[in-house]
Amino acid sequence: MGSRIAAQLANAGVPSLLLDLDAATAKKGLDAALKGRPGAFFVPGNARLITTGSFDADIARIKDCDWIIEAVSENLAIKRALYDRIVAHRAPGSLVSTNTSGIPLAQIAEGYPEEFRERFLGTHFFNPPRYLHLAEVIPGPATKPELLTFLGDFCDRLLGKGVVICKDTPNFIANRIGSFFGSIVQQQTEVLDLSIEEVDLLTGELIGLPKSASYRLLDIVGLDVWAHVTRNLHAAVPNDPFRDIFVLPGFLNEMMTRGWLGDKTGQGCYKRVGKDREIWAIDRKTFEYHAAVKPRFASLETVRKIEALPDRLKALVALDDKVGSFLWQVLSSHMIYSAHMVPEISNRIVEIDRAMCWGYANTLGPFELWDALGFEATARRMEAEGRHLPDNVQRMLSAGAKSFYQAADADGQPKTQYFDLAGTGYAELEPRPGVTVLRAVKRARGVIKTNPGASLIDLGDGVLCAEFHSKMNSLGEDTLRMLQAGLVELESNYSAMVIANQGDNFSVGANLMMVLLAAQEGEWDELNLAIHRYQQLNMQLKYAAKPVVAAPFGMALGGGCETPLHCARIQASAELYMGLVEVGVGVIPGGGGCKEMILRERDVKKSFERLGFAKVSGSAQEAREFGYLRDGDGISMNKERLIDDAKGLALSLVSGYAPGAPRTDVTVSGAEGFALMKMGVWMARQGGYISDYDVVVGEKLAHVLSGGRLTGSQQVSEQYLLDLEREAFLSLCGRPETQARIQHMLKTGKPLRN
Repeated sequence: MGSRIAAQLANAGVPSLLLDLDAATAKKGLDAALKGRPGAFFVPGNARLITTGSFDADIARIKDCDWIIEAVSENLAIKRALYDRIVAHRAPGSLVSTNTSGIPLAQIAEGYPEEFRERFLGTHFFNPPRYLHLAEVIPGPATKPELLTFLGDFCDRLLGKGVVICKDTPNFIANRIGSFFGSIVQQQTEVLDLSIEEVDLLTGELIGLPKSASYRLLDIVGLDVWAHVTRNLHAAVPNDPFRDIFVLPGFLNEMMTRGWLGDKTGQGCYKRVGKDREIWAIDRKTFEYHAAVKPRFASLETVRKIEALPDRLKALVALDDKVGSFLWQVLSSHMIYSAHMVPEISNRIVEIDRAMCWGYANTLGPFELWDALGFEATARRMEAEGRHLPDNVQRMLSAGAKSFYQAADADGQPKTQYFDLAGTGYAELEPRPGVTVLRAVKRARGVIKTNPGASLIDLGDGVLCAEFHSKMNSLGEDTLRMLQAGLVELESNYSAMVIANQGDNFSVGANLMMVLLAAQEGEWDELNLAIHRYQQLNMQLKYAAKPVVAAPFGMALGGGCETPLHCARIQASAELYMGLVEVGVGVIPGGGGCKEMILRERDVKKSFERLGFAKVSGSAQEAREFGYLRDGDGISMNKERLIDDAKGLALSLVSGYAPGAPRTDVTVSGAEGFALMKMGVWMARQGGYISDYDVVVGEKLAHVLSGGRLTGSQQVSEQYLLDLEREAFLSLCGRPETQARIQHMLKTGKPLRN
């Protein structure tokens, strides 16, 4: 864990000293962070900011450290022995924090000098810290309040964390609620006699949880870790009326005895089998493994197609079968327990919801979930079943409250109220400066224009936002029409425009179904016109009289990469998986992506390799190395701040903005460059790295990147290159191999190597 925390500090540009029992162990931890998947570093070069050493030889070096983070074993004696040495060597004024998830901070800090205790606190990062948003910050018995504020802000802005201030209670917030949720799932697995695969189907994306669901997550975490957390929690909460839930079921105890702990031992609830690494699942009754099957429940055939999560959840818990019984028992227990924990672990529902969303990647926290199901109707159902509602919820019902959260917009400003379970009514949720929530902005101010694919929103301060909201934020006719409308609004009524959204990903690219249907019907004029319009739209964004800033995050693929490339600036989320991946569906970038890479990359061979192998950046930092980000483009460590940062960048460009004009002096390599790239294609085919049809696509790509095999190096216009792109794109769309690739991608989500 220590090496992963150090890696995230390095990602933020902060150097650190990584100490362990000996230097070799520290180096091994750093190597594991470098080689691990998913990767701990934005780019491998960030590891140079970490220096390794041992407690014995290098402990004195902590005197030069401003912040000392302890992340050793969850054993009070081991921690105290280390803190004796930390207290002896740290510089006065330095911050010290523990990453404990279960030991009270008061026990760790007991008896140490007052100056140390004032600067000691908990900073509980969730593993892996690069990807899980939550950082719980816990005051010790004497921590100065201003240090909580300082470190919370540091974790937020520099490390990209969603910070929740917690009480010093067992397992704090996220793991207290998360442990209960996992335990109730395991209990109901046995009660309703469900298989491992069935439970993971029901507790994953279907209900707004990650793909890892329940038992796959257990393999990732490690059954030994889960057992340790569960047993410690059971011992630490003698007065918790739900304490008996925190007990490992028999089948997990047996797996522990056999040493089947999950990924770390090669088998747990699942394992990989054979050369093809086929996934097998355990039978929890016989402890034999079988090829994992995709469970089928008749009741889900219709319900799972409901797109809106609240509507889907309502339908699920209303089912009169095993699915409905399981999900109702799990979700209702989860909600009741969360309410029961106020104010013991948190004075407000807000921190509990945030902790579960940020730490466990839940779409809805327990109180947001209760609202989605209908607060009053759900509470009455619980009462009708003879279940005891926590006193605070009964008071809420008596007060006539209809939901845990409610809008309280005023003067066009988005505001929210939450029900204060520790009090008697609603309280206003304080604003989070620098965090813009588009849903709330639209609720408070409405939208300027909208269609099924996109909307125009007023962000305030003279900045317009073009928001994508099509399925997977694919770029289709609706999206392009709204961007065009945005340019008109920008010219007349705004100082700058931001292209952004808050979906799962920025954009997965063009609407492939539209392309496939047009190609299959032979509608070449229509397809040619559509591509031409998209190209010209991107050029209008690039040369707009006022600045346009794109705010990509997550996947920004194909057209989702091309449009940002044409904007005046990019403000990227640190987690940006950006690439021109069109060759995977048998075409080349057709919206100006090839042109932009010619303009950005002097070494056309590098561009050819990236586009030809459909390379995608593993982070915004790597996207900069790939040429997708330039000097002047920004990176936001905290995705929640991305839109506000993009707005700030756009406003910084307004004064004296000069967009320039389309270039006519773009240097291309001509026939010589084409021959060089063609040789690369031939070598890749001989080496078995690409297929025969990849050769066809690769030569088309080489044709465009070389400028059309002109005689010698020449200068051409941007429009000339766009015409080459469009011609190559259309010619490939006419090939049956390309159409087969598109069909396969639409059906499976994976590329076809034909």
